[in-house]
Amino acid sequence: MATVYKSKIDWWLAVIILGTMAASAWASVKIILTGSPSIWIWCVAFLIAGIGAGLPLWLLLSTDYTLDSRHLRIKSGPFKWRVAIADIASIAPTSNPLSSPALSLDRLRIDYGLGSTIMISPRNKEQFIQELETLRRDD
Repeated sequence: MATVYKSKIDWWLAVIILGTMAASAWASVKIILTGSPSIWIWCVAFLIAGIGAGLPLWLLLSTDYTLDSRHLRIKSGPFKWRVAIADIASIAPTSNPLSSPALSLDRLRIDYGLGSTIMISPRNKEQFIQELETLRRDD
């Protein structure tokens, strides 16, 4: 049976994401109100709103980590990773700010495969580590 862990979200990152969404929505409305109402203006406004507001919202609402008996599945908006439990070499806490499918700086660095690394931020870090270590031992 698979266990899903939602990403922990830092308050300051949520503010940045919500600010980006608001700025995109404002820019879209501004474009529509200041330009002639042609189809191209509407297309540009829709594109700005879709990318500037839709993508951050998608990332905010859908970032999670699923553990099953064989894989760690990571999902963040349109991005997906699948890491075989057997390929995981190490798990260590980190606060590295590099881009990753983690919405908090309270992260775990997972080294796997031949030099691959991914950082995640499950809400319940201790439970996640415990379950992952159990799965690694059983594998």
